[in-house]
Amino acid sequence: MRGKRELEKFRKLLLQQKEQILQNIRETREQMANPQTEEFIDESDVASTEVSQRVALRLRDREQKLLNKIEKALKKIEQGTYGTCEICGGRIGVKRLESRPVATLCIKCKEEQEREESDYYD
Repeated sequence: MRGKRELEKFRKLLLQQKEQILQNIRETREQMANPQTEEFIDESDVASTEVSQRVALRLRDREQKLLNKIEKALKKIEQGTYGTCEICGGRIGVKRLESRPVATLCIKCKEEQEREESDYYD
């Protein structure tokens, strides 16, 4: 089990990431709700705006998935299971959690998972 100080550090980091994502989502919604009022001169301007909106929505979709992972990690902190590999039950290294606080697998299990996925697609 991880120490209280270490868990608090990760909890704060996760909450910061969560707030940044929520801010990004709010900004995207505002931009979608209040599109530029300038007149479009030609079809390429309209097409460009539509492409930009689709890209923004895709990014927000990814952020929503990350937000779900953050929520899951915060619950694990509350339950006392944060930093435990979901496959082998071992401890996820601090450096891995620092670089990816939503990690659910230790590096060994993650590498094995990626090898299996790579083999599947080869």
